[in-house]
Order: sequence, then structure tokens, then C-alpha cells
Amino acid sequence: MTAHAVKTIGIIGLGKMGEPIARHLAAQGFSVIGYDVNPDAVARSEKRGIRIADSAASLSAASDLIVVLTAFESQVKEVLFGNSGVVESAKPGTIVAVAATISPTAMRWFAAQLEQKGLIPLDIPICRGEPAAEVGKLLIVGGGNAEAFEACRPAFSAFADTIHHLGPIGAGQVGKMVNNLILWACISANYEGLKIGEKLGVDRESMRAMLLDSSAQNWPLETRIADLPMPWAEKDMMIVLSEADAARMTLPLCGVIKEVIKGIKVERGDF
Repeated sequence: MTAHAVKTIGIIGLGKMGEPIARHLAAQGFSVIGYDVNPDAVARSEKRGIRIADSAASLSAASDLIVVLTAFESQVKEVLFGNSGVVESAKPGTIVAVAATISPTAMRWFAAQLEQKGLIPLDIPICRGEPAAEVGKLLIVGGGNAEAFEACRPAFSAFADTIHHLGPIGAGQVGKMVNNLILWACISANYEGLKIGEKLGVDRESMRAMLLDSSAQNWPLETRIADLPMPWAEKDMMIVLSEADAARMTLPLCGVIKEVIKGIKVERGDF
């Protein structure tokens, strides 16, 4: 199946990631259509000049590329295959790029169903968080048909300054899963290290400044990304643990990280 030339892009999910992505695409001259079930998200996007569809189906009928930015795997399934979903109206050859973080197993299953409908699936989970989305400097971790991926590269470049294609469908979600495992490991280590340093009498900011010049330097320490809410942390770790179980692997550090992150969230009241 040959992909359409990418001119009109539908964004499903206009939250903290989807809304700035839609803005960046529009600023680069793409025709952008948005859809969200949240009226507040719709109102914000309309104020930014984004055209709004009344359903995922009507958005899909007009789009060459559809980017799915919902929060959870169940929501991805619903917008793709539920009532008034993507498969109801998307033209054969439309590219459907799942930017949500979901399990590689689910991504491959969704892709198989989309291909049966004549659609071209990609997985393009994104990294670096909300601050990077605002300035158009996200990282895309891609998987799926290489030709379709390249056809989308100009659009992806509107909101991401680093783009990697790792292999066949599901490879993007594998890459994001590994990224998240290492990210949360760093956040856990930073939290415990700074905590014991402070307990033993070293000022937290002085310690942080030293660590940024040391062999312990890492991205979350530099960016303070862990100061933001962490709603997806446990979900991310559950994806890793589930995939490891299916592969008959043991990843004991992952289980520990999940519990450390849960403890951080409890301590901060971050629920």
C-alpha cells in the first residue's frame, strides 16, 4: 500500500503534548485538524487557530497522516476501532502514527488490524516531555514501514529535532520502553542520592551542582524533569515488566524502580 502525500494531519488528543504539536505543524504550513473528548482542550486549541473535528472518524476522513496522542492503551484502541473511530472513515493508504506510549505487544496487534483496513501503521512514541513539546524539540522513537516513515519526516520535523527509526512496527515502542526504564532508574537514583546527601548535611543544590560536573551527571538531573508531576511512571514500569514476563526474562531492577517511583509520588502527594 502506497502512502498519501502528507498535507493534512489529524491530531487525536489535544492535551499538553498534542496541542503544541498541532501548533507547530500549523506553523510549518500543514493543514491541521484536531479532536479531543475534553471540551477544555478543544477550546484551547480553537483559540490557537486549530480546526476541530467532531469525531475521530470525521478527522480521519480528511487526513493523510493521523497522530494518536491519547494517554492510555485503552484510549488508543477506542479511537482507532471504537464507534466513530479512525478505521470507520480513513482512506486506504492513510498513515496512522501512534505517538502514545503503549506496550510493543499492543502496538503490533493494533498495526495488524490497521493493515487489514488498508491503512499504514507507524509507532512514534515521543520523549523529553512537555517543555520540549512547547518549543518543538521532542525526540521521536519510530517503528514501521520505512518509506511511510520518510514520507512523514517533514511533518515530524515540525515538532521534533531528533528522529530515530529503529526498525519494524513495534520497534518504536520498544525503544521508548527502554528509554523509560533508564529514565526512571536515573530519577530514582537522583532522588535517593540527594536525599541521603541532604540527611548527612550537604546542601541539596550544592550537591546537585557537583553531580552535574561528575560521572553521575544525567539528563533528569540536568533538566529537573522530575520536579514535574509523574503520572505515567508506574504505567511505564508495568509495560516493561509485562513485556519481560512475556519474553521469559527477569528484570529485578525494574521492579525496584517501580516501587521507588511509587514512594516518591506518595511522599510528594503526586496522585
